[in-house]
Amino acid sequence: MKVWAVANQKGGVGKTTSTVTLGGLLAMRGYRVLLVDTDPHGSLTAYFRYSPDELETSVYTLFENRQCDPARLVRPTRFENIELLPASMALATLDRQLGSQSGMGLVLKQGLTRLSSRYDFALIDCPPMLGVLMVNALAACDHLLIPTQTEFLALKGLERMVRTLVMITRSRKTPLPYTILPTLFDRRTRASTQALRQLRDRYGPELWGSAIPVDTQFREASREGIPLPMSAPHSRGVIAYSRLLNDFLARDIGQQAVGL
Repeated sequence: MKVWAVANQKGGVGKTTSTVTLGGLLAMRGYRVLLVDTDPHGSLTAYFRYSPDELETSVYTLFENRQCDPARLVRPTRFENIELLPASMALATLDRQLGSQSGMGLVLKQGLTRLSSRYDFALIDCPPMLGVLMVNALAACDHLLIPTQTEFLALKGLERMVRTLVMITRSRKTPLPYTILPTLFDRRTRASTQALRQLRDRYGPELWGSAIPVDTQFREASREGIPLPMSAPHSRGVIAYSRLLNDFLARDIGQQAVGL
């Protein structure tokens, strides 16, 4: 099972949209997908019509009882090949209540390892702050996707995220590959084009070669609780994410070939 995390220490940059859209595209291609919500706000959970305020079991249960069977925490969705490991409001208390306990940085990795035979991909939607949950996601993933809105303030958030990544990499046995994903790009505005130019100048090798455009259909898909690839597969946003996914899958195939 491949594990991808979607993270940035700034909100509103497209983390949940990226997680849902890539998950939907993978599911439509026949892959078994687990979406994992580690954000106490529970946007990914709410997308699939579960209430983070009402769930009795969630990702938090893994941390509360590390011996529990993670398969019992997974919830179905109404979409073929997509299941959800939801968030609950209790996650907001995790750092204060359990964060100081030993071994807390690998709880999610251990839980996903126990689920690895059930899925082809796990996609983790991360909270927009550094803490136990983000540390767990970065420890568990094979590749990190950093959505970054093409505007000045988002570039500052990206700097914080890259510094965090450097810190986390020191504690991993192997470096964590990452891709910076320009999002909410509007070629009609000078602010967007200048921000994209800055990203290319500063992060060239790690920056995805294209950008995710502004597409109002993402908002409509969220309102309906349907991944956009399943409701508007030919929308410009879905076409862009499809190119991104193709690049990711080609990279994974190339890495496997090198391993052989």
